[in-house]
Amino acid sequence: MAHVECQPELPFVSAFDPNSLTLPAASNFINGVRVAGVGAEIPVRRPSDGQVYAQLDSAGQTQVDAAVQGAHDAYRNSGWAKADPRQRMRVLRRWADLLDAHVAELAALEAVGSTRTIAEATAWDIPYSAECIRFYAEFADKVGGEVAATTPDKLGLTITEPYGVVAAVAPWNLPIVMAVWKVAPAVAAGNSVVLKPSEMTPFSIVRVAELAIEAGLPPGIFNIIQGDGRSVGDTLCRHQLVAKVTFTGSTRTGAAIMTACAETGPKPVTLELGGKSPQLVFADCSDMEKTAAIVARAITLNAGQVCVAGSRLIVQESVARQVVDLIATRFRALNPAPTWDPAGTLSPIISHPQLDRIHGIVGRTVAAGATLVTGGGRAAGPQDGSFFQPTILAGVDANAEAVREEIFGPVLTVQTFREEEEALALANDTQFGLAAGVHTGDVGRALRAVRGLEAGTVWVNRYGRSNDFMLPTGGFKRSGIGKDLGREAYMANLKVKTALVEF
Repeated sequence: MAHVECQPELPFVSAFDPNSLTLPAASNFINGVRVAGVGAEIPVRRPSDGQVYAQLDSAGQTQVDAAVQGAHDAYRNSGWAKADPRQRMRVLRRWADLLDAHVAELAALEAVGSTRTIAEATAWDIPYSAECIRFYAEFADKVGGEVAATTPDKLGLTITEPYGVVAAVAPWNLPIVMAVWKVAPAVAAGNSVVLKPSEMTPFSIVRVAELAIEAGLPPGIFNIIQGDGRSVGDTLCRHQLVAKVTFTGSTRTGAAIMTACAETGPKPVTLELGGKSPQLVFADCSDMEKTAAIVARAITLNAGQVCVAGSRLIVQESVARQVVDLIATRFRALNPAPTWDPAGTLSPIISHPQLDRIHGIVGRTVAAGATLVTGGGRAAGPQDGSFFQPTILAGVDANAEAVREEIFGPVLTVQTFREEEEALALANDTQFGLAAGVHTGDVGRALRAVRGLEAGTVWVNRYGRSNDFMLPTGGFKRSGIGKDLGREAYMANLKVKTALVEF
């Protein structure tokens, strides 16, 4: 998930004191109220300065059961699943309006403990999430079954019905946005949801859930349980009352969730997993400055901590030096600052262990023969903050660690090509297939690339999503199964029943 292709114009917002925010002691949300966890407490750190700013009260086994049972009871008894679809639509619209009305509060909650800057959370994350809810609200009364073609003495019908309890596991990189991607289509279709956010970014989505209740969503339709993935997340996915699971995160964790769903179901899954997305730049681009800006933004947005991050630059040999120099200039101009400072243009890395992992991959790739063009180490920033310099690695071998592995940081590898076929071969030489970018002035070449690239999304002369929610997102190969967004995400939250009536 990413923004539009270039740096958006951000509104003026003031810096805030991260210590001024008051977080409630109870951070689980079950049957419409906050509930204190009974599991282990987990320290939650601010990536901008490394400070522990809260203790997360993890759910225990009994609370996971309570959340799922509450969701099941609400699905059966609240009337939400069988409500007039236009009533569901009106509730979701009110929910979206409340997000817009609380944008300053939600943006601060999002920025304080995540990698999202206050400027971007205010301008994009919260308004985008509200629009996503409105988009799925409109589906509620517009999607149903079909009448099948049969002989005149019969009536064949397909009827869509919600699954029941949907378990959603959301990542830390865009906490509210990614959670809304999961929750909005599920509840619009009539399901109830139990969400487990990341234990590193647990708090902002709880306030979003409270606003859903204020908008009229019945208690129990949207629940939140807190804790780590190995215990709380696995227990949730394996619960016998969970009918479907949706997850965004790493390929390794996605495989574990598939196993859990197979062993306790089987139950359907939607998985949006890792990526190692190429950006192809051809010499016929009409504006190389703009192209370089797009490429740079695609790997430095959220410090590269985006599943679709354009981490592999595949550039035509004749313009490689020019393009790399332009990108390097943009990399060096970025300003690492705390997420609560609107002057910051480079986000922190989510944690010190992840910072060390990025540093290790870069160091080993350079030791194996890559050329370090710029960056390569910890960026200047607040003491104990987890900032990494935007980095370019040129002269990389196709088997280099930085080329093969998802880094989830602001690291761009550079490979060159001479002919179009070579570019496509390099782009497809990966276990992932989440997204790709093509930059060219030749429409025929662009369309050939769209056909030839093994990726779930291909952007041409841009990189990143717009607010066109009708366009689904999801990957091929080890990048996942199923789609978020679009009609596909709504339909994935419905099961199909067949009826045949004999006259």
